[in-house]
Amino acid sequence: MSLGDEYENTGGYGGTGQTRTRMPDSGGGPHGGGRRGGRTSSRSLVMVVGVVVLLIAAIAFANRGGDASSTDETDDSPQTAATAPSGEKPVRSKNAGIPFGFAHDRQGAESAAANYAVALGSAEMFNKGKRDAILNSVMAPAQVADFTATLDKAYTPEFNKNVGLNEDGTTPEGYTFVSRTSPIGTKVIESSGNSAKVEVWCSGLLGLAGDSSTNPVTSSWFTITIQLEWSTDDWKIVTHSQKDGPAPVPGDERASSAEEMAKAVQEHGGFTYAR
Repeated sequence: MSLGDEYENTGGYGGTGQTRTRMPDSGGGPHGGGRRGGRTSSRSLVMVVGVVVLLIAAIAFANRGGDASSTDETDDSPQTAATAPSGEKPVRSKNAGIPFGFAHDRQGAESAAANYAVALGSAEMFNKGKRDAILNSVMAPAQVADFTATLDKAYTPEFNKNVGLNEDGTTPEGYTFVSRTSPIGTKVIESSGNSAKVEVWCSGLLGLAGDSSTNPVTSSWFTITIQLEWSTDDWKIVTHSQKDGPAPVPGDERASSAEEMAKAVQEHGGFTYAR
């Protein structure tokens, strides 16, 4: 699948979300709502299991004895559970707002893939000048020209209108454009000395926050696969693909107002992601 095809099918890096309507259960109270008695017991069970897991983890950690010499220094894979952050802190430098200078190992490749996924799913990608700066920062030098040409064809005036922007990619007055990708976890599929293929499981937000918006901000879940190579003393992207999911069952939270969503996006910055 070409990069252009991905945009046509998903609406750009990060895709688009779908609104789901939760219908009331049959029977129940006088206002039509169904009984929810089982919810409390389920949550209680989850809390009990969570406490047990934490106790087991604490006992296992204590039994390790704190002997760092027992760790194989040649193994750069995480020494903790897959869901826990591990390894060295990532980088201290940024180029075009994107971290760079990742470690030349598996953890460095995972950190690079996560941070590059954030950049490629950002609102800055809808601005030609900022998009070019991002591509020059994250792409392998030999791939920059092809990716730039492909994305210039993808970010058309029609595409911009479809996501609620003006034809030139600017945000209509009185609205806040939201395009944000948040990595949930990473997984190395293949790895050698100078190449790595990494999956990044993500959630995303895309839409236009505003009282009269016909493209409200929606959420989505997707997995990005990034092929990296070690080039110019850093990990760089060679190829990129995306697929939907895995997606959790939607929760019971009330959808926020356009004002709340715009304020949250403006006041809450992103992160530098590390394994």
